[in-house]
Amino acid sequence: MYKTTLTKLGLLGGIATFWVSCDNNMLPYYDEQAPGKIVIRGVVQEDSLQIVSNGSLLKINQHETLGGTISKDYEFVYYNGQARYMDVRVKTTQQLLGSYAFTQENSPDTLSFFYKPGLWINDVLSFSPGTISQSGRTGYKFIFPTLNRYSNSGYDGPIDGIIRNLSGQVLGVAQNITKETFSNFVEFPFAAPPILRMELVKHGTTESYRSNGQPVVVAMVMQNNKSRLVVLEEKQDAGGNFSGVQGTLDLCDFFQF
Repeated sequence: MYKTTLTKLGLLGGIATFWVSCDNNMLPYYDEQAPGKIVIRGVVQEDSLQIVSNGSLLKINQHETLGGTISKDYEFVYYNGQARYMDVRVKTTQQLLGSYAFTQENSPDTLSFFYKPGLWINDVLSFSPGTISQSGRTGYKFIFPTLNRYSNSGYDGPIDGIIRNLSGQVLGVAQNITKETFSNFVEFPFAAPPILRMELVKHGTTESYRSNGQPVVVAMVMQNNKSRLVVLEEKQDAGGNFSGVQGTLDLCDFFQF
């Protein structure tokens, strides 16, 4: 006859030891446990996302479909060193936006993202805004996740942004703007009128990134004493044709860096 006697149950971070008795022969079985924690920070501009944790929908504030500002410190248990798998997907289409494997060696870990239809930025908190050197200045970094979505330029290399004021004076150049990473930090004095015009060119040149050579200029408004993480977005007109690039989305308005 078999019977199982529980002699010790370890708390999180400990080891649970079970003794199994079979004809009075006591054999130990070790089930290793370790605390896990994932800091989840996200911004979703409509109620549309789901997070799946090891095959089950994760509830945040009692909701399985997530929108708005998402903030949760997700605590759980790692068993026998097995990874915790998490997917972020769009509920209506089941489109997979991000897939992750978290391990106890890196606990606590972070899952951070920004989403709106047509735009996904992963690992947002791995970035950081630049530090303004003194009062009376303004600073920028740029990322371009939608490069070529509507322009079909054929150019997939890094982009530079030549920043000018309304009089045409060059204030700085943001270099190596890509789909996945932000450019270098560009800083310059704030001045009125606070309007900037940034021309997007192939890296290291003054040549437009568009295949037809037509200039692409982004209009922006300076903000004094503020460092920004600007997301560039290609836009289309009613006919589905490329209509320019917008630079109004600033991740610093949504996240604590």
